[in-house]
Amino acid sequence: MKNIEKSFNTVKVLNGIQFSLKHGTVHALMGENGAGKSTMMKILAGIYKSDGGEIFIDGEKVSIESPTDSQNLGVAMIHQELSAIPQMTVAENIFLGREPGSRFFMDYSEMYDRTEELLKSLHVNIDPRAKVGTLKVADQQLIEIAKAISFNAKIIIMDEPTSAIADKEVDNLFKIIENLKKQGKGIIYISHKMDEIFRIADEITVLRDGTYINSWQAKDINNDILIKNMVGRELKDVFPKVKVPIGEVLLEVKNFSLKNKFKDINFEVRKGEIVGFAGLVGAGRTEVMNSIFGLVPPDTGEIYMEGRHIEIHTPQDAIDNGIAYVTEDRKNEGLFLQMGVGQNITLASMKTLSKGLGILLQEEKRIIEEQIKALRIKVHSPRQLVGSLSGGNQQKVVLAKWMMKNPKLMILDEPTRGIDVGAKSEIYRLMCEYVAKGNSIIMISSEMPEVMGMSDRIIVLSNGLHGGELGREEFEQERIMSYAVSNI
Repeated sequence: MKNIEKSFNTVKVLNGIQFSLKHGTVHALMGENGAGKSTMMKILAGIYKSDGGEIFIDGEKVSIESPTDSQNLGVAMIHQELSAIPQMTVAENIFLGREPGSRFFMDYSEMYDRTEELLKSLHVNIDPRAKVGTLKVADQQLIEIAKAISFNAKIIIMDEPTSAIADKEVDNLFKIIENLKKQGKGIIYISHKMDEIFRIADEITVLRDGTYINSWQAKDINNDILIKNMVGRELKDVFPKVKVPIGEVLLEVKNFSLKNKFKDINFEVRKGEIVGFAGLVGAGRTEVMNSIFGLVPPDTGEIYMEGRHIEIHTPQDAIDNGIAYVTEDRKNEGLFLQMGVGQNITLASMKTLSKGLGILLQEEKRIIEEQIKALRIKVHSPRQLVGSLSGGNQQKVVLAKWMMKNPKLMILDEPTRGIDVGAKSEIYRLMCEYVAKGNSIIMISSEMPEVMGMSDRIIVLSNGLHGGELGREEFEQERIMSYAVSNI
């Protein structure tokens, strides 16, 4: 791809971008949200048409006007939001629109046989007759890869392929990618996860603000150089952890149990403290927090706030007792994407902004502007739709919504998932400012550097049980992993 240009209305989003991919290699494409990565790949996939520049495949100049053109040239894109139809079988999804057979007869036997061959070539053990909706996200992703291979794709674009899968499944995906490399396929890999990039990539290209910055062999670059090029500044301290005086116990959870989810969980959180919850996917971390917040009441257990026993049966009970919960699925549970930024921010605080039958519009406007400024949310106006914001700014809107309630305790479930490194640093800054006021945070994170970088203490759950606990001076990745597998 040479000198690729693209504008939306009058806003230039790609400015003379360069990119190349060799057969049998993985080329990682990196940059903050809004850097132009997805736009560039959508041009290659035929979803967008470029305003200028040239594309060459195997040395020949090509014209890509549509997804069909791209597909016919051997390009397949696996989107972050998977596109499989849940009600259809694995085989039906893979061969959708290309079903073997005649105009009047679909040859299911051939379709299942061909699907089985495809899956075997990937060393994947999935039943071709299974409904896709019954499969794990990781398996659905493998079906998308199988579909790409069924088109004889020689270029496969993977956009954040590990954002919703467990470590073991990541290992399996990487084995499949290595196998695809041996077959001569070229993989374009988009991810924010540094450890993955250095593990799987042969080459790395960085974009920033729609501009090509540089390309390197992965072996010739390190984390610090990569971050500096992505954000245009040095992030000497990616985790700006501020030392805050630790106060009295704010939250105490006693003998928490929920059948088939978690058993006999006990812990406390002090004022000014960030307590990280680590563990493998399925360890029970989110389930415990759902129970504390009243989404799924536990079978047994007690909660105390500042030494006072409290009853939480619903989320409103939790909110009334000073607890806020930012879920891991901000798009479906934390935000209304078709509403404005301002509306989303004030959504949880309408009672305090109402007087009689009306809403205090001037007060609402003042508070919205105050929150946008304090959290540095990048918007054109408070009326801008939340769905049009980057992941980092969407997460700030969720935080602003809850901060308006002045909670004493915030539960943050995967607070920086899918957010670029610069935006992560901003979220960490907000967390530090929040606990510096004497508030507390419980943070669930699957990113080891994050949970170690931001926590004062780490509690590890293992298979629904308390696996272990570490003070900051005891943090070691090996010890955390040892606790995480202790009850498996």
